[in-house]
Amino acid sequence: MDRLSTLPRPFRDIELHQSNLESGFNHFPKRKENYLRYQASQKGQLVDYMPVMLDIENVSRCNYHCTMCQVSDWNGYKRADDMSFEDYQALIDSQYGLIEIKLQGMGEPFLGKCYFEMIEYARERYIWVRSITNGSLLHINDNYKRVIDSDVSELHVSIDGATSETYEKIRRGGHFERVEKNCRLLNEYARQMNRLRTRMWVVVQEANFGELEMFPALASEWGFDRLTFSLDLNDWGQDKWREVNDKVDKHKEFDFSQAERLLALGNKHNINVTFWFLDEKYDSTDAKNICPWPFYRAYVSSDMRIVPCCILANPEVYELGDARQLTKEWNSEKMQAFRREHLEGNIPKICQSCYKNSGK
Repeated sequence: MDRLSTLPRPFRDIELHQSNLESGFNHFPKRKENYLRYQASQKGQLVDYMPVMLDIENVSRCNYHCTMCQVSDWNGYKRADDMSFEDYQALIDSQYGLIEIKLQGMGEPFLGKCYFEMIEYARERYIWVRSITNGSLLHINDNYKRVIDSDVSELHVSIDGATSETYEKIRRGGHFERVEKNCRLLNEYARQMNRLRTRMWVVVQEANFGELEMFPALASEWGFDRLTFSLDLNDWGQDKWREVNDKVDKHKEFDFSQAERLLALGNKHNINVTFWFLDEKYDSTDAKNICPWPFYRAYVSSDMRIVPCCILANPEVYELGDARQLTKEWNSEKMQAFRREHLEGNIPKICQSCYKNSGK
């Protein structure tokens, strides 16, 4: 076994998550029935349960244009209009099986006018809500308070540089000092409200590889308790981005001794350090080791289109149907065909970079 596969992974607050799950099952028996069917199921082109998780993209626009992100290709760093609260509400109401959502996609979610209301609507229904932000807008209109008061279950703040120079080189459009101040505000308020829901998230790449050992101290100084290093760079299912990000990917150069140093520094600064990566790619020759997304989850874009997953995160690359009709589309001919391709080992081109024997 690769020793990296033994490294600690990011995890939910177990007690909070379990309590939320049980409350959801008690209030919504149909959700529990759906979940039990999902747990007992075998992967097939037809499934007898509805999705248990969704990625919901409230906006597909950003105030950053990061070097490793497909948003930087979009005109004005925007792909489509924001999701309306009415569409979001209808989606949540129709998807009775949901236990968890990630409320963020290709963009900065705080740009959405009804972002906090979206969190609150899901949380009132005992749906676990995880979200991701670049932290740049937390000071506007007391957003740092509003997001904690919304009862968000977990909020990741992306910090890809430990110095101003590196951060602003990668996260183009960002200002390191402003984000630092915002993170301090956010974490101080979260601690004051006894809602320790935040996590610093670092996407490891060539430009910040020499700064990794600076992050545990930085996380502590900014008020975080948790820090995750993500070792995988995305290709968004596109040849261009595979070529761009393969050049700066450092996963193969990251070794166990480096991880041990980061864990030790985490202990020194009282920071829970974890690592996120695909330790082994999916295997198209083994039905037990194919991508699980088509069988339990999907990505809903801001313009209400179904996308296979967050690795693609763009209906212009691949679309599986109308998210306003997700209940009907979940077992549509196109969705069944997509599942069948995975089951039979005929992996779609847009998915091949996640498979070890795809030729990519």
